[in-house]
Amino acid sequence: MIRVLLADDQPLIRTGLRMILSAEPDLEIVGEASDGAEAITLCALTRPDVVLMDVRMPGTDGIEATRTITASQDPPPRVLVLTTFDLDDVVYDALRAGACGFLLKDASEDRLITAIRVVSDGGAMFAPSVTRRLIEEFARRDHPHPHPSLDGLTEREVDVLRQVARGLSNTEIAATLFVTENTVKTHIARLLRKLGIRDRVQAVVVAYESGLVIPSAEPEP
Repeated sequence: MIRVLLADDQPLIRTGLRMILSAEPDLEIVGEASDGAEAITLCALTRPDVVLMDVRMPGTDGIEATRTITASQDPPPRVLVLTTFDLDDVVYDALRAGACGFLLKDASEDRLITAIRVVSDGGAMFAPSVTRRLIEEFARRDHPHPHPSLDGLTEREVDVLRQVARGLSNTEIAATLFVTENTVKTHIARLLRKLGIRDRVQAVVVAYESGLVIPSAEPEP
């Protein structure tokens, strides 16, 4: 059973999400928060597996709540950010704060349910329409900041990290690098450990912020 916490300041949004998710036999709603501070408190009390986090809430917003939640629990819940607009420039900050993906609030029910299951299983989920804008935010906001542990990666691990940052799946990376999918999984596990990061989302952040991948050089989708 996947335990889910809802965090949104709009009661109608929470009601709609609860109705959709409660119909799934493997999902359980363990709490509802109307702002970031309440989300932090409820996470400590209910220990959810996944938090559906609105970005813009009064008081403690979704960014600060995500940062606190992902830093204060071991293991932390997986935070899936929900946003209204694909121009929402705070999504970048949410990922840096520890979120493992984001969806637009107008996503289909099937995509929302799939996203919860994917992130609960350790994966990441991004709304396709905002992925390019996210990459542009990496380019616009920061000059390269080399990660101190990048030098500890093997040449092949660096290759895999570049492909992860491009958004390729394990199967696609295996085909690109002419290795097996199990080999890709092994390389990813090792590079995450060496870099001291949790998941693929943080790997993408490292790749772009360190300058290992240059957004302007990436092909348009």
